Amino acid sequence: MFLQFFTSLRDAQVPVTLREYLTLMEALDADLADYTVENFYYLSRASLVKDERNLDKFDRVFGTVFKGLENLLDAMQKAEIPEEWLKKLAEKYLTEEEKKQIEAMGWDKLMETLKKRLEEQKGRHQGGSKWIGTAGTSPFGAHGYNPEGVRIGQEKNRNNRAVKVWDKREFKDLDGNVELGIRNIKVALRRLRKFARTGAPDELDLDTTIRETANHGYLDVHMRPERRNAVKLLVFFDIGGSMDAHIEQVEELFSAAKSEFKHMEYFYFHNCLYEGVWKQNKRRFTDRTPTWDVLHKYPHDYKVVFVGDASMSPYEIMVPGGSVEHVNEEPGSVWLDRIIRTYPHAVWLNPVQQKHWDYSESTTIIKRIFANRMYPITIEGLENAMKELTH
Repeated sequence: MFLQFFTSLRDAQVPVTLREYLTLMEALDADLADYTVENFYYLSRASLVKDERNLDKFDRVFGTVFKGLENLLDAMQKAEIPEEWLKKLAEKYLTEEEKKQIEAMGWDKLMETLKKRLEEQKGRHQGGSKWIGTAGTSPFGAHGYNPEGVRIGQEKNRNNRAVKVWDKREFKDLDGNVELGIRNIKVALRRLRKFARTGAPDELDLDTTIRETANHGYLDVHMRPERRNAVKLLVFFDIGGSMDAHIEQVEELFSAAKSEFKHMEYFYFHNCLYEGVWKQNKRRFTDRTPTWDVLHKYPHDYKVVFVGDASMSPYEIMVPGGSVEHVNEEPGSVWLDRIIRTYPHAVWLNPVQQKHWDYSESTTIIKRIFANRMYPITIEGLENAMKELTH
């Protein structure tokens, strides 16, 4: 059974190694799972899964191998049974009077009875009021009715009365294409690192000290500069308007970037880049930094990241005076082009889901200006953006 679990994970493209499998076996020999399915689930997940993107695949394999559940869609396709027949077979409708006659057990008795049923029942059951099955009035199963019960093997809630959702997969939304938190952002941003030792020599160089002391016959202490991330980052954040819906996500990105990059400068803009940017939104109209000054102050070895939803009128990008806030003498596309020509390594991060980009003309225009270097703010999107910046 455990070997089947291992091979099924490999078949599902979960990168599990033999060493990790043997580690799980050692943990089971040490009784760390404590003879419960839940403990075994968490133990095997901690032993075998190294990346959050694989948690959903792991849950699916675990449910199939250890619960004996078939994929409902595959079963329907193989059987070629009309969907309406299945619905009528699975659903059981009771009158209000019949529902009142079914007794609610209470939590303690419910759990105690479920344990007893699991020990006694030997096969599948359809209908009825006692066994774990479908389309009945038993407290345990799917597609039936009971005032309170344990839902087992049902894709969604029907009566809103289940006390415990037995089959809930807590991590089904963790994938390479979902939005992410600060910790995962930091992991993705670490791909954009180039370490160097610069500055004052304030760190003991132990290896050199030992070698030179042995060579000279006396204590010869050597110091060296601290090893730091030498990558320099320039970030432009779109702020206000439609970006208000993405504030939390962009704040997480900003926080992670500040902690990962010692040489990071940032500025705000609205919708599209024009002749001025700012550092404080409260003083956006009185204390602006000319974009020309930014281009002249920060050398071309800076990596540039734009963060915005690219959602605006196309006129704001392509037409002089198209800005919604002021009369811009030059189109936003001209300023974006200047940035790209000054900084060869530049990308645009978009918090909007990638499947919606083609519905926005402005998003298509900016994506074209950036030579398709637009990436979603997801684990996979950030990793691809960091790879692009390192080329």
